[in-house]
Amino acid sequence: MSDHQHGALLPAPLRTVVREEGAGHRTLGADTTLDAGPGTEDTARWLRAEPGAATGLPLPPGTGPRSVRLRVSPEIGREHGPEGYRLSTDGSVEDVDVLIEGGSAAGVFWGAQTLRQLLGPDAYRKAPAGAAERRLPALTVTDSPRFPWRGLMLDVARHFMPKADVLRYLDLLAAHKLNVFHFHLTDDQGWRIEIKRHPRLTEVGSWRARTKWGHRASPLWTDVPHGGFYTQDDIREIVAYAAARHIRVVPEIDIPGHSQAAIAAYPELGNSDVIDTTALSVWDTWGVNPNVLAPTDNVLRFYEGVFEEVLDLFPADVSPFVHVGGDECPKDQWKESPLAQARIEELGVGDEDGLQSWFIRHFDGWLAARGRRLIGWDEILEGGLAPGAAVSSWRGYAGGIAAAEAGHDVVMCPEQQVYLDHRQAPGEDEPVPIGFVRTLEDVYRFEPVPPRLSAEAAAHVLGTQANVWTEVMENRSRVDYQVFPRLAAFAEVAWSRLPDPRERDFEGFRERMAVHYARLDALGVDYRPPGGPLPWQRRPGVIGRPIEGSPPNV
Repeated sequence: MSDHQHGALLPAPLRTVVREEGAGHRTLGADTTLDAGPGTEDTARWLRAEPGAATGLPLPPGTGPRSVRLRVSPEIGREHGPEGYRLSTDGSVEDVDVLIEGGSAAGVFWGAQTLRQLLGPDAYRKAPAGAAERRLPALTVTDSPRFPWRGLMLDVARHFMPKADVLRYLDLLAAHKLNVFHFHLTDDQGWRIEIKRHPRLTEVGSWRARTKWGHRASPLWTDVPHGGFYTQDDIREIVAYAAARHIRVVPEIDIPGHSQAAIAAYPELGNSDVIDTTALSVWDTWGVNPNVLAPTDNVLRFYEGVFEEVLDLFPADVSPFVHVGGDECPKDQWKESPLAQARIEELGVGDEDGLQSWFIRHFDGWLAARGRRLIGWDEILEGGLAPGAAVSSWRGYAGGIAAAEAGHDVVMCPEQQVYLDHRQAPGEDEPVPIGFVRTLEDVYRFEPVPPRLSAEAAAHVLGTQANVWTEVMENRSRVDYQVFPRLAAFAEVAWSRLPDPRERDFEGFRERMAVHYARLDALGVDYRPPGGPLPWQRRPGVIGRPIEGSPPNV
């Protein structure tokens, strides 16, 4: 590796101590062994399968002076938490070349991610592109994350992402020390998870006849059927793959809005006393859809059945939280529905907002009785928040502030700051430009905890996540372009203890990105180049919805 790469670690670690130039280094080669202590088996397998395969280092099991030693350390756990680690290559441990100690198995794994960065960009390839022998600088890295929730939400409902590409995104999360994958599985435009007791959800609900091309104001259509879903074994594979990388998975089944795909499959789920639900198909355009679930006991039983299968597929140790959506639920049909109005009267919930709250509270209690926690978008605050519920604050900071001050846990993901479907630069070249301009620097200066939060309320901020809505991202390459390089800046915000936004060293970050772009190249990521999109990354003539000016701080 080149000498400057020890300074290109990303996200920035808590502390790096480099021995003086010429004061020694470690060389890993064919005779380097891997000494994996109890609890580190997943990391050992990963080291052999990923950086080992990329570099040609076989890393056979063994002890001795030419070894990489992995250990879970209670001392590190006490000092730096379960995800903290210490990586030493400076000779301070005389009988090994590399020592990685973690506060838990997760901490060891994050230390191994740092080791991979030290091995050089071609350690991110699938097979060797150079010499196997690797020279490491003599240093000690001590590190731990700022937040326990460092997430990415991926919308696979608007445009389906094949299983292999989902697994690839889990690897990309792990490479950036992100540990939560929010899996948006259902929406008006598609139902993406097999439910055995309700097979029409995927037989009918997983595909649409055509798709709007561009923003909903665009006159263009793609007249090719679009669809796909994950079988239950696909889901089990995805969950196991995430768990091996110490990533929690948050499945999202959207209720009571964003439900047209489900209603198209089972018309009795909709407000059939207001509209002819049998005439609905899976939605082929974008926006907020008026067709929402009916507030009936039959609908509750149907979705309890869905969630029973979801809980079986997403075990509690990997998926302690289950997301129920709860956002953008227009109340027009409920206002017109005699059944819904009778239900409001019967339940004594006051109005349509109270009816939505009743939906959410029902599933909060249902999930809590089964050892899970409900999380939903900040609209679940309307009409009163369920007692154990957590909030994804997307419309700005305000929902998260209100929830945290009321004692609820919060994940900060304000659309004005960390919606990665928003455009990365002004001008005509950005493909299908949506929303405010959010540059790499803007994301780097994002602060998840508003300064006006009290210390007590701030303790309820579990962390932060970036959200990727795929209406105008028709394939993996388009997702890559919108997500990268900004996810690297977001990862540093989520992991590192950065100063106040105005005081952050963006120039230093940009210098480290010069090395990180080479890692992304080795991984085959179709990121937005610093100089702007490449010709094939543009979408000339496809209408977006750019919003001018700076986003409001709400």
